[in-house]
Amino acid sequence: MIYEMRDYRCLPGRLPALLKRFETVTLDLWKRHGIEPAGFWTVEVGGSNLQLVYMLRWSSMAEREAKWTAFASDPEWIAARAESEKDGPILANIVNSFLKPTSFSTVK
Repeated sequence: MIYEMRDYRCLPGRLPALLKRFETVTLDLWKRHGIEPAGFWTVEVGGSNLQLVYMLRWSSMAEREAKWTAFASDPEWIAARAESEKDGPILANIVNSFLKPTSFSTVK
């Protein structure tokens, strides 16, 4: 199992738009494409309260590549993303990492 940690850093005032897009569009599209989220977090205390951090669960990098590519090219996603950004861009940047559980991890 591989976990992908994605850290979305929003532009000022745009985190609510990102959260709304996840709640109303992204999660349904992911389900349709077989993308399995492992959890979502916003920053309560830390460097920035303009962040959404989430993790996705993959059986392999090949699975990730196939499913993520299909999602990213889905016309419904492309239209929804454009609609959510009609008032301007939401994200300043995205940082992602691929994590492999250790032999002693409670998450496998």
